[in-house]
Amino acid sequence: MKVKIITDNSPEYESRANHPMQSWLWGQARQEMGIEVLRTGEYDGKGKLTNVFQLTFHNIPYTKYKIGYLPRSIIPSKEKINLLHGYGRLNKIIFIKIEPYVINNNKLQIADYEFIKKSPHPLFTEWTQIIDLTLPEEELLNKMHHKTRYNIRLAQKKGVSIREMSDEKGFKIFSKLYFDTCQRQKYFGHTNRYHQIIWENLKNQVAHILIAFYQNTPLAAYELFFQKDVFYYPYGGSSTEYRNFMAANLLMWEAIKLGKKLGAVKFDMWGSLPPNYDQNNDWAGFTRFKEGYGGKFVQMVGSYDLIVNPALYKIYNALYLGRQFYLKLKKGI
Repeated sequence: MKVKIITDNSPEYESRANHPMQSWLWGQARQEMGIEVLRTGEYDGKGKLTNVFQLTFHNIPYTKYKIGYLPRSIIPSKEKINLLHGYGRLNKIIFIKIEPYVINNNKLQIADYEFIKKSPHPLFTEWTQIIDLTLPEEELLNKMHHKTRYNIRLAQKKGVSIREMSDEKGFKIFSKLYFDTCQRQKYFGHTNRYHQIIWENLKNQVAHILIAFYQNTPLAAYELFFQKDVFYYPYGGSSTEYRNFMAANLLMWEAIKLGKKLGAVKFDMWGSLPPNYDQNNDWAGFTRFKEGYGGKFVQMVGSYDLIVNPALYKIYNALYLGRQFYLKLKKGI
């Protein structure tokens, strides 16, 4: 197995990128934000590309050090881990966070690898909910919670309509609803610049926008990603107008149908609390909403830190905890 740096996009690369955050377009967007991107590939003895690993490196302000991030790849081999560790030592990387897009089968423990420990600060939740899109629409409806089905029909009766608007006008509507929701829920989301750049790079290939309207008033909007055979729901926003019209329920149902139309076999809800979750948890509301669509709770292998500089890693985690405490105070929790 040979490892090489990849500098040019190709259909072969995209065929090996198993998640939107591993796609060439995602890396292109991150580079446009001024973030360092490293793409490497593993090749077999015949020179065929078998796996891709797209990493980003983030500067720590006022220092010469960086943090690496490897999101939603496969689990790196021991050889790859050793290579990344060596790269980190040469480039003043404190640690590299690794969050594979791999279901936990309780057999492979990435934490057993040298230099790696379970991350105390994951970026992705360990659990998600996944809907099987190979099922016919009638069966998908039957698997939903009865209240979810009722809300879908209620939205239809109220005259809510769904439009795909994967264009600049649609993005502006989505963006306003998204940031209105972040402000309303006191959620520290990404910046407007971040979303604009992601959209500009992923539109027409990966990103889609669906919007629920009552007459000409937008009530809810989702930005959805399609990579290989999986449809994803990463971002959403809603209005406080006509809340009793249940527009978000109909919008999600139409998102499921759009995924089927595009040829996806799975619909990944992007994150969730685990089953039997605490109803008082801050994330209980959106977990319950997603659960209504009859998907399966799925546990991923989790988040891990490849530690390159142990002393600075301890200092970083202490500072991180202090920052999180400050943000909670600011949020009023």
